[in-house]
Amino acid sequence: MIQIRMQQGLSQDARIIRQEVFVEEQGFHHEFDETDQTAWHLVLYENGHAAGCCRLFSSDNPDVYILGRLAVRKSCRGRQYGERLVREAEAWLRGRHVKRLALSAQVRVRPFYEKLGYTASGDEYLDEYCPHIHMEKELTE
Repeated sequence: MIQIRMQQGLSQDARIIRQEVFVEEQGFHHEFDETDQTAWHLVLYENGHAAGCCRLFSSDNPDVYILGRLAVRKSCRGRQYGERLVREAEAWLRGRHVKRLALSAQVRVRPFYEKLGYTASGDEYLDEYCPHIHMEKELTE
């Protein structure tokens, strides 16, 4: 059974997933930040076990939210859990009349976000030596 739970502030389950994926697997050093304390965190559970997560927080513009730190444990990949997390985040934001969702995608996963309707803009840039691109999607009701 799949469940997605949401809470404000970083949960232990989200912390563990991000540590495994971004720090241990991908080598990022600055994974956790002050935004974690106020962001909304979604965690996807498969039969009670944490499998993936992401976070949402408002930008300087109240009509735009930021999606970030989308991660799925290696053993749980290939089951569309990333897509389910993004869709759940979008639905939650639509319910709050947020107009646009933006994100900073690793360039290697740009096709994943494009498949979900996100459009890239601007030049690629490095975040901890990893190429990223800004992407956005209009959230229509």
